[in-house]
Amino acid sequence: MQKERNKYGKDFTLVVVGQIISLFGNAILRFALPLYLLRETGSSALFGIVTACSLLPMIVLSLLGGVLADRINKRNIMVGLDFLTTIVITAFYSLRSIAPIVPLFIVTLMLLYGISGTYQPAVQASIPALVPKEKVLFASAIVNQIGSLANFIGPIIGGMLYGIYGINIILIVSGISFFLSAVMEIFIVIPFKKQTGNNKIFQIVKNDLMESLYFLKSEKPVFIKLCIVIAGLNLFLSSMITIGIPVIIVDNLLMTDQMLGIAQGFLAAGGIIGGLLTVLFEKKLNPCKASVFLYLCAAFTCIMGFGMLLQNIHMFNYMVLSIMGMAITTSSTIFSIQMLAVVQTGTPLHLVGKVVACIITLIMCSQPIGQLLYGLLFELLSAHIAAIIIVTSVVSFLIAMYSTNILKQL
Repeated sequence: MQKERNKYGKDFTLVVVGQIISLFGNAILRFALPLYLLRETGSSALFGIVTACSLLPMIVLSLLGGVLADRINKRNIMVGLDFLTTIVITAFYSLRSIAPIVPLFIVTLMLLYGISGTYQPAVQASIPALVPKEKVLFASAIVNQIGSLANFIGPIIGGMLYGIYGINIILIVSGISFFLSAVMEIFIVIPFKKQTGNNKIFQIVKNDLMESLYFLKSEKPVFIKLCIVIAGLNLFLSSMITIGIPVIIVDNLLMTDQMLGIAQGFLAAGGIIGGLLTVLFEKKLNPCKASVFLYLCAAFTCIMGFGMLLQNIHMFNYMVLSIMGMAITTSSTIFSIQMLAVVQTGTPLHLVGKVVACIITLIMCSQPIGQLLYGLLFELLSAHIAAIIIVTSVVSFLIAMYSTNILKQL
């Protein structure tokens, strides 16, 4: 038994280290490529449209990722996709002086997000296979912390590198990161039992999707209601943060790439703090009462909106955006980790990958719509930024109220 525990410890550690390297490169790319488009075009609407389009492959391929996670060795998925990302970045680097730059950026972002959508279900599905059931919440918090840490460091370093050296150094650093991650993941051993069946891939996807939806509908309908809550947050609150903060800092406050990187770092720091608090207070957290963190998100958003009413005080506006953004991500992270652990522990092991992928897909469907919506709002109503944020806080409060009764069913 001790030997088995040690083996699981080693393999989970390798997953974590691989995530550190891979997500570090991913965070830099996610910061630099959209910023390039915003700087080149100056259009928040185009920024929202491109960001929304980039997410579409991620939504579609999340389902494929869930199917693959349950039918293919999860280690092989991680290794293959990290090598593929390295190839995509190398191809972009080679074509950057030949192809039209804006379409090339759009295609590259769509490919990178699509790969990410296929990749994450494998990571999430590997957690229950590598750690005991009672440690799933702790392990999920660690994996979430890795993403938050990468998102914290990546934009800060990305802002510095982009501001000083431009996009080329970003591509080189990210490509090396993904290659090293793939090499690291080769040595992971994840328990895997091949599922039988000779159906074609599209039939497999259809069957697995139907199986997941049947499980959610007949055995865990509360999970579907949770999807509605989180999808609502993505549609309004997350989209406002994702589109609003870069647009406000770059176009309205007229600040540098480095300052935007630091603000994005504040957001990621909120994720780190939220993950740490989840680990520290693991035994005291009650998923049935997690709506309190959604009420906090609404309150912090309201403060952010009223802070924007004070115009022409750019540094004050910047600090309000950064600090309240960090508080929002702290609260939403604590909520998200609890909900993910509820799904992971409440789903049979052979269905975890498919169900998680199905839930992620359902949740993410709202995100491109929200990003497109807020891209247009921040362009058409650029003189009424505070009003946009305050209305978002009201909607977030209503979503928190809706979640209260749903969470009691857990």
